[in-house]
Amino acid sequence: MSASPRFRLAFATSVLVPGIHPDDAHLAACLRDRSIEPVACVWNDPAVDWTGFDAVLMRTTWDYFQHYAAFLQWLDLLPVPLINDRALVRWNSDKRYLLDLAAQGVDIIPTRLATAAELPACTRAMAGQELIVKPTVSGTAWHTVRGRAGDSAFGTELAALPRDFRYLVQPFLAEVLGAGEWSLLFFDGRYSHAVIKRPAAGDFRVQGEFGGTSRLAEPPAHVLASAQRALTATAALGHAGVAYARVDGVVADGGFRLMELEMIEPYLHLGVRPEAAERFAMHLAERLTKRTIVS
Repeated sequence: MSASPRFRLAFATSVLVPGIHPDDAHLAACLRDRSIEPVACVWNDPAVDWTGFDAVLMRTTWDYFQHYAAFLQWLDLLPVPLINDRALVRWNSDKRYLLDLAAQGVDIIPTRLATAAELPACTRAMAGQELIVKPTVSGTAWHTVRGRAGDSAFGTELAALPRDFRYLVQPFLAEVLGAGEWSLLFFDGRYSHAVIKRPAAGDFRVQGEFGGTSRLAEPPAHVLASAQRALTATAALGHAGVAYARVDGVVADGGFRLMELEMIEPYLHLGVRPEAAERFAMHLAERLTKRTIVS
């Protein structure tokens, strides 16, 4: 890269992973080859001068949900554009977006909303079902509990959850333990690649922090079509031009059920598909050159 790059792109990170994550290393190298300087910046570090960048690409802001009010304020005050724009990030930061997508005809895991105080009554109405309960603003299985409605141990776990959150209450799909959870990656609306994620034996969480594993896999046509419908529905809700997205879901009862739509700081599984990093770098360069990013 020349001494004077055409653009400076902030990789928004966190104190958990302050530098450029190894999975993003090839992406960073490809950007440098295109005269774009990627710089890791902890999102809530007051010493960062964001005006020194042309745009911000959110990557490992993996603690934003633990500092949610400060995160929303940071979004509002950020003086340069985000690659996935701030309206999209705000919408995607609260998992109640699932109900918006369901209203557009997207097949989601059946979801109920409840305050902490409403959880006992909500789960009683689902007696006997195995459930997952998690905050609407969360990540990495934070404050997430699994249990059977009506069991005293599950009731005790629910009672210990923070009282000031709202929660999603969903049936636990055992298919996650066997067939696994799909993650499909899209860049500029185009399908790139996919992985299957599975939890460690005796666990239900697919994240690597808990022993979960992932492997490259090619999704069936109906899974890919369902993932694309989720992005189409997102555009219909006013969020068009998504630069990057990860669509997570599970096949149950013969159909793909959306679990989450990740458009803030998803792990993109670029390390296993270097050509995907190269394509993403090309798209980012096009956006910066054409100034198609908005604030």
